[in-house]
Amino acid sequence: MSSNHALVSPAAPASAEPPEPRQYSLRGVLGVWAAAALPMAALAWLVAPALAASWGGPTGFAKALILCLTAGLIWQFVLVLVLVHRETGSLRWRSVAAALWLRRPSDAATGRVGGRLWWILLPALAVVGVEQLLPSLPMPGDRDLGAFLSSDAGQQFFAGNWVWFAVVVVMALFNTVLGEELLFRGLLLPRMRGVFGRADWLANGVLFAFYHLHMPWVIPMALLDSLALAYPSRRYRSAWLGIIVHSVQSVLIVAATLVLVLR
Repeated sequence: MSSNHALVSPAAPASAEPPEPRQYSLRGVLGVWAAAALPMAALAWLVAPALAASWGGPTGFAKALILCLTAGLIWQFVLVLVLVHRETGSLRWRSVAAALWLRRPSDAATGRVGGRLWWILLPALAVVGVEQLLPSLPMPGDRDLGAFLSSDAGQQFFAGNWVWFAVVVVMALFNTVLGEELLFRGLLLPRMRGVFGRADWLANGVLFAFYHLHMPWVIPMALLDSLALAYPSRRYRSAWLGIIVHSVQSVLIVAATLVLVLR
């Protein structure tokens, strides 16, 4: 982004609720989206194949892809920190938590904070579960982590391999806690109402779906994530809701990998 004026528009008016962060312009929203999506696409489709070709072997491409995607997710975390510091002038936890909606869910209509509001996680998780049962577009076999983990090459590679297990844990952590969710539900979502109004959560879900240029076969299914991730996060002004729901996927991947490591 070339300047603060290109990134933000005037702040939203104050209200009885905690104040909205400064709102991004459309150019700012799309700029942040591109800064996350385009590096991931380049890493997945250009860098990973080149790196795999230099390594060779049956596990070369899987290793290259895991490393490249992890690098892209770490970059998203760095991007969030840079933009938050640019906006608030601080990276102290209190400032970061306020800027990224890292707080308990709250209901402006009732004044309730936390408590029973956490139950919104159950229908959100149900939406994710239903999504897994729906038919999806075919994906290239060499880019399917689940297929790699179940293959003989994958099982032999991860058996006793704590170093690469640590890499997978880092990838999972930055995928759903410090990377994608922090950027889309923590940074972008609170700053999109100035452009999209009450449909900001829907626009956020669409942007999140089309962010997946690095794995485009998930885009149709990822559109449902606007119901499970973006809507609860916006409705109750808490990025933790999206982080928790999305992290179920990471927990399953880490658990499956750990089983192979312990063999």
